[in-house]
Amino acid sequence: MMKEDLRSLDHTQLQDVITLLGEKKYRADQIYRWLHVQGVQTYAAMTNVPAKLTEQLDAKYMIYPVRQETMLESRYDGTRKYLFSLHDGNVIESVFMRYEHGNAVCISSQVGCNMGCRFCASTIDGKVRDLTPGEMLGQIYAVMEDTGEKVSHVVVMGSGEPLENYVNLLTFLKMLTDEYGQNISQRNVTVSTCGLCDRIKTLADEQLQITLAISLHAPDDAKRKELMPVANRYSLPELIDACRYYFDKTGRRITFEYALIRGENDSEKDAETLAALVRGMNCHINLIPVNPVRERNYQQSDKNAVLAFKNKLEKNHINVTIRREMGRDIDGACGQLRRRHLAHSGDA
Repeated sequence: MMKEDLRSLDHTQLQDVITLLGEKKYRADQIYRWLHVQGVQTYAAMTNVPAKLTEQLDAKYMIYPVRQETMLESRYDGTRKYLFSLHDGNVIESVFMRYEHGNAVCISSQVGCNMGCRFCASTIDGKVRDLTPGEMLGQIYAVMEDTGEKVSHVVVMGSGEPLENYVNLLTFLKMLTDEYGQNISQRNVTVSTCGLCDRIKTLADEQLQITLAISLHAPDDAKRKELMPVANRYSLPELIDACRYYFDKTGRRITFEYALIRGENDSEKDAETLAALVRGMNCHINLIPVNPVRERNYQQSDKNAVLAFKNKLEKNHINVTIRREMGRDIDGACGQLRRRHLAHSGDA
């Protein structure tokens, strides 16, 4: 029988465990700090915790490691792409990015992904399993240990659909932003979704102050169905309704992610249709020149098409930016590094 994940216990849960073992609550504070501030991955590293207590914990709880397998650093912008191994032999990806406003880490929420988006390498082999809160946090801690730098922003936009791993996601968000751990502001956390409308509304009811990013990628249902199978389950009107609900509940502006694919969704007519879709919403559109994926035939829109698309949206009074390309020389897009690792190891 597998042991429970100690790093997935929030502060209150850890206090309950410690007091049941007959220890004072401050021992929970010590252990929580070791796990979530110092980022240790062994009981032996907890030097001020009695050996008897760590032995009792070890009988039931494991500190499941997130270990660095590979790190690629961009020679252009210093972006770092990580491949981490988990206790069961699975591998996941994370990305470290430096910005003027602080350091950001993009983490995975699942091993693989079931969403099937046509332009994404993460989905090619499907989902293996969900990540625990501790494994999501562990990616951030491992990046900070490797870089020696603090992280101020976290984006749950790597491999996986976060809202499909909803309960673990909520625990992760609570622990990431609480005062006992990294204490990162909720406003500095972004969660990306393909558009699971029922879960968007459930998340809205939590009234968190995180940013919700919607993977939109098409201006109408017909084109979206070609690119994203989730569109067969939820229509664009349903998705826009869920986004409006999220804004009404939280007051947080919605971000729409839109990957520009040459000849597929990058015409001026597409831009006009997109503008009409989001008109009147408090939102921001983030245009992304798509990362070419070897297993797919989609190509990046040329610079003129990207600028024309942006200009058309701006003429329609839509708030829009073009995402700064980072890590292109190190397979920066979701799933590419993991996919290559699996191919080389004979698992794909």
